[in-house]
Amino acid sequence: MLSQQTIDVIKSTVPVLEQHGVTITKTFYSNMLNAHPELLNYFNRANQQKGRQQTALANTVLAAAKYIDNLEPIVPVVMQIAHKHRGLGILPEHYPIVGENLLRAIKEVLGDAATDEIIDAWANAYGVIAEIFISVEEDLYKAAEDNGGWRLFKPFKVAQKVQENEEVTSFYLVPEDGSTLPAFQPGQYITVRVKVPGDEYTSNRHYTLSQASNPNEYRISVKREDACDPKGVVSNYLHNNVNEGDFIDVSAPAGLFTLSETNNPTLFISGGIGVTPLNTMLQAMEPGRDVTFVHTARNKNVIAFQEQIENKVKELNGTYRAYYSDSEGYITKEVLAPYIKETTEVYVCGPAPFMETVISLLNELNVPKENIHFEFFGPAMTIKAFAHA
Repeated sequence: MLSQQTIDVIKSTVPVLEQHGVTITKTFYSNMLNAHPELLNYFNRANQQKGRQQTALANTVLAAAKYIDNLEPIVPVVMQIAHKHRGLGILPEHYPIVGENLLRAIKEVLGDAATDEIIDAWANAYGVIAEIFISVEEDLYKAAEDNGGWRLFKPFKVAQKVQENEEVTSFYLVPEDGSTLPAFQPGQYITVRVKVPGDEYTSNRHYTLSQASNPNEYRISVKREDACDPKGVVSNYLHNNVNEGDFIDVSAPAGLFTLSETNNPTLFISGGIGVTPLNTMLQAMEPGRDVTFVHTARNKNVIAFQEQIENKVKELNGTYRAYYSDSEGYITKEVLAPYIKETTEVYVCGPAPFMETVISLLNELNVPKENIHFEFFGPAMTIKAFAHA
């Protein structure tokens, strides 16, 4: 338990964090990774290079400061991060390293303004928050094992490699030890760990499981990322270097972006490779639920799983709409409005700018915040249109 004095000091730092939070987290990551380069085995260096990880951490620290006297509002964020940590293999011994370097960064950036009282308060607060994460993540490790899964990573063989379109390739993965795979909820992901030639450290990426739960194999569908800056290190490595018969390390399924158990009308809105979790959810649906699928891509050459989605929507007597940005421009409120009913549950997945746009439109269409469900590809950065809804 934190004392009231500690809570008051933490809350008093909110304006400072709003102003200097990203500078603090950039300094934190720089210091920590210089002192502990082995932690590069866990971090997405592309997100580091583009500042995504720093911004995401700054948002989390700020939220912790705002709600330090009542952490309940940030429990969903804590759970989302904990699932990703479990997928990456984050362990209790990593938390003291993070705490030490976070406090050092606060002191370094704020200078004399970071009084002993402030540093002591944040040390106490970090200790409480770290204990929460360690406890939640241990529960997730145990839950995975109880579900027939495993702790950390184990090798999987690429049984099939299938090109879906010009950009997307599916990898069918079977465990090297021949064990039966645990079931997963549609929308969940696995974490893939590879060692790219010439790179001193391993690289990890989360990939959505892109077919229905199967006790013998998992499937991921990976988009080639040649146009990104930096280019997709793991995605392109899988496309270019990993073939049938090769092995990659995989963690047990994780993630909270799953289909609700309500019978409300459901609207799926996918952007590009964001179709993978939404298609898996769709394929798991039983007749009787009102469903609409708005399937967006740049053009017909790069749209994924179109025939499968169309067939399932037809089976459910639902509505399917393909939307091509090359010829139709950005998605609009007028496109979405006909598919919105009073109780419609909306699931959105795609690149962050796409989700920003779509969620802003859903706000304008008065879709309740609790009925909008979305998933990020990378760090849990704030979507402004959602945060201010």
